[in-house]
Amino acid sequence: MKFTFGGWWGWCLVLGLSCCLLAGCSVNPSGGKTLRVATEPAFPPFEFQGKGGELTGFSIDLMRAIATAASFQVDFQSLPFDGIIPALQAKTIDAAISSITITQERAKTVGFSRPYFKAGLAIAIRTDNQDITSFESLQNKKIAVQIGTTGAEKAKSVTGAQVRSFDSAYLALQELQNGNVDAVINDAPVTLYAVNTGNLQGIKVIQQLLTEEFYGIATAKSSPYLSLINQGLTKVLENGNYQQIYQKWFKSTPPQLPAASPFANQNTAKLNSFVVFFQSLPTLLSGVLVTLQLAFLSVLFGLIIGSIIGIIRLYKIAPVRWLARAYIDFFRGTPLLVQIFMIYFGLPAISQEMGFTLSLNRLVAGVIALSLNSAAYIAEIVRAGIQSIEIGQSEAAQSLGLNPLQTMRYVIFPQAFRRMIPPLGNEFISLLKDTSLVAVIGFEELFRKGQLIVSENYRAFEVYAAVAVIYLCLTLVSSQAISRLEIWMNPISKENVK
Repeated sequence: MKFTFGGWWGWCLVLGLSCCLLAGCSVNPSGGKTLRVATEPAFPPFEFQGKGGELTGFSIDLMRAIATAASFQVDFQSLPFDGIIPALQAKTIDAAISSITITQERAKTVGFSRPYFKAGLAIAIRTDNQDITSFESLQNKKIAVQIGTTGAEKAKSVTGAQVRSFDSAYLALQELQNGNVDAVINDAPVTLYAVNTGNLQGIKVIQQLLTEEFYGIATAKSSPYLSLINQGLTKVLENGNYQQIYQKWFKSTPPQLPAASPFANQNTAKLNSFVVFFQSLPTLLSGVLVTLQLAFLSVLFGLIIGSIIGIIRLYKIAPVRWLARAYIDFFRGTPLLVQIFMIYFGLPAISQEMGFTLSLNRLVAGVIALSLNSAAYIAEIVRAGIQSIEIGQSEAAQSLGLNPLQTMRYVIFPQAFRRMIPPLGNEFISLLKDTSLVAVIGFEELFRKGQLIVSENYRAFEVYAAVAVIYLCLTLVSSQAISRLEIWMNPISKENVK
């Protein structure tokens, strides 16, 4: 019997070798496990990206030392801070080290290692501010915080304060530097590091350690990796490695740490998913009004600006056309999120360097960003709509003695606008959903309301499902309204109705 490599024996051999190769590659050379550890690399000096883009910081060094001591490997994964606990609950990650303060509420949701750092909250203000001297003097002030942190919880206790939440600590501090808020409540070591390294100009810390807090490494409830992490952390604390890492980053002797989490063995808080879903609706619906306000204002200004630019794109003067094309290419070719950051955070910062102060209201900044972005798309819709009208229409208008402006106003644009309605409707629906991006500047529209609820109850699926349902309802209603408008403006449909 003759076998060829192309026969089934050959394929079995190839398959067997491939399996052996894959098995060999998947074996950990140290014989230990590989833990997926989440962190938010925007919290220096604990977790941040170095000059080469590599993860570095006190927490990163400590986690690597713990892994070596407990004989396991670490696969770091970057996540936003408010997404870490939901990821632990879903078990898409095995652990998280991201300067997570051990609190009673969090301990009901996830497990914590023994504390690895003693911290506390600090108040940061601008150096020219003489009004705020203590926590009590924060009453009726504007305060910036990072969403889901103990600083955000502390700010809620300030009477009459306007609290603005941001996705990261550096955005909250940037808000303070731009003069849009009076103070920031944030972890003391992070704020001091930013001030001492000169990364933040014109900011000072007036009161350190408002609270006594401890950071812990978080895992899912009843995780088999918690004991392994505690074992490694204990070894690092005992063999002197912890002291070396602490000295490297803070140039001082570390304080004594508790041997166990202060809220160990907390009972898991469980609520029916439908209860969580319906409990979140009233708060979310209050954000719907803000979302609709953003969408309508942005589409109105976007339609005005976009129509002008779309008409300019048809001008015979080449430099004017090129300028309109450059505008369209820029706003269509760059992410809307980047444009929001440039307008809200970038413009005030660059204005300060140029010697004058520019402070933008969050609603104004959001409307400007959304309008300018939407105008680029609307401009192309308007241009295409106008060009779709037969040239004979213009010639007929000219023969009747109409000038170019009258021709555009009375003949071309009304016909073109009817053809523009479907794509303009799509643009409005896209804009309605894009309003969620304004959450990054602390504007509490629908999506941000959902984030704030999740930061308190850690029930991400139910809350975001409610957010999705509300967005779906808004887009369905908008689609129906646009369809009605399209039928109403169609002369043929009007004749059929009569």
